[in-house]
Amino acid sequence: MVRKILLCCIILVFFIPSINFAGSFGKDDPSGTPGNWYVGTSPSSVDNGKHPILFVHGLNSSSSTWWEENNMYDTAYEAGYETSFIDLYPSKNMWDNGSLLAQKIKSISNHFGERVVLVAHSKGGVDAQSAIVHYGAAPYVAKVITLSSPHHGSELADLAYSSWAGWLAGIIGSKSDATYSLQTGYMEYFRSQTDHKSNVHQVPIYTFGGTDIGSFGSSLYWGGLYLNSYGENDGAVTVESSRLPYATEIKVDAWDHSSIKEGTSTFSLFDNYLNEGVYSLASSLKMNPIGTVNTEDNGISTIIRGGEVEKEKTESFRIEKGVKEITVDWISNQKEAKLTLINPKQQTSTPITTMKDNTAFFNGAYHHSVTITKPSSGTWKVHARNKQKYLLHVSLDSPLNDKIDFSLNRDKSLFKAQAKDDSVHLTTKATVEFYKNGKQKKGKVQMKKNGTLHMPKLGEGVYNITVEINGKDENGAFERTKIKTVYVDENGKMYE
Repeated sequence: MVRKILLCCIILVFFIPSINFAGSFGKDDPSGTPGNWYVGTSPSSVDNGKHPILFVHGLNSSSSTWWEENNMYDTAYEAGYETSFIDLYPSKNMWDNGSLLAQKIKSISNHFGERVVLVAHSKGGVDAQSAIVHYGAAPYVAKVITLSSPHHGSELADLAYSSWAGWLAGIIGSKSDATYSLQTGYMEYFRSQTDHKSNVHQVPIYTFGGTDIGSFGSSLYWGGLYLNSYGENDGAVTVESSRLPYATEIKVDAWDHSSIKEGTSTFSLFDNYLNEGVYSLASSLKMNPIGTVNTEDNGISTIIRGGEVEKEKTESFRIEKGVKEITVDWISNQKEAKLTLINPKQQTSTPITTMKDNTAFFNGAYHHSVTITKPSSGTWKVHARNKQKYLLHVSLDSPLNDKIDFSLNRDKSLFKAQAKDDSVHLTTKATVEFYKNGKQKKGKVQMKKNGTLHMPKLGEGVYNITVEINGKDENGAFERTKIKTVYVDENGKMYE
């Protein structure tokens, strides 16, 4: 275990009751109490030019993420930094966590007698910006370092709230205020409420992004496979989502969503940004002007199905000619899914890998998967023979992916799947899941004569759109699934 937080600091509780100090966390201990914060061991020699660090954890996590199986705390200590750690609500949104964090930042800053630098992992970066911009923490913060923070949300959150995945996400407990708020549509609403505030530039922000999803069978591989349609990613967050147009990007490298927060991975890269006098360095770097973040999708490469198996059930999907590779991933709440994969020639096989999911969005589910190169074209089937909730995700490496596009006209509430090649002909249908005050509603989607789909007007909230795309080209029939979210405010304005 890493260096334990100085137990003698507990003595100070008698003199400063508002400060909380940590002992140690066991590997299987629950998250710390939200609002508790802890001071690390002070280095023998403290450099006055170094700001104290406050480490902020991410979704479904706790303060112990910085020292359990992670040397970030030790690395900061060895570098001569005073450190502190906080527990936020693991499953609440950026508004609740931002409010709580702002209160504690003030207390922590007063304890050290100076402003602190926030080093935040994943959703912790969104919570940190909420605290600074919306809840008055800016005077107590010198800088913010975000490590793969989903500043524009995560498409995995969209998937968790989709009509296909909702069954599974609900039963394994993945749905929460936090995952709801990380849907990309809602996060664009958050950006609209944040990015143009007068105080948004008051505290400099520095970002990191990751591009490693691991190998087949690793815990972040499956999320990364789904996110590949949206660009480079670390298994949970895309590189584009980790960026802010007015922040300084320090580096994007081959980290996954877990390793990016490890001391040996990134501390040496942001060490110099923690000190006084870095503002001149930051101003000399090339800053991304507002509006240049690229959120264009990288083709449509997935087929999604989902639901419930009572006794047994068969799901089918169609693979077109010319596909280089497919990965069939049956995600279930059961370890024993009892699956048979049947190819178009009626040959059978069983998934060769079963692994428990450890991501924040589908934690506790099991992946039953197989990758097949040069698959036969035609109708494939997966037959399940065990009671379960499931999500079938088929990822295709196919030349066809880049020939299909999806667009949304925010002003007219119209969306449409389009072919980029005249040889491709599409038909579409869609379902819309709508959540208001935590309750799910469904709305009818009207098909226009020109093939566009018109969203229903259900009021303020997040609209989760699942579009089923079918079509034909010179190689025959094909199908794809596209999932997207938009947020509609109380005035009917749409954000996506």
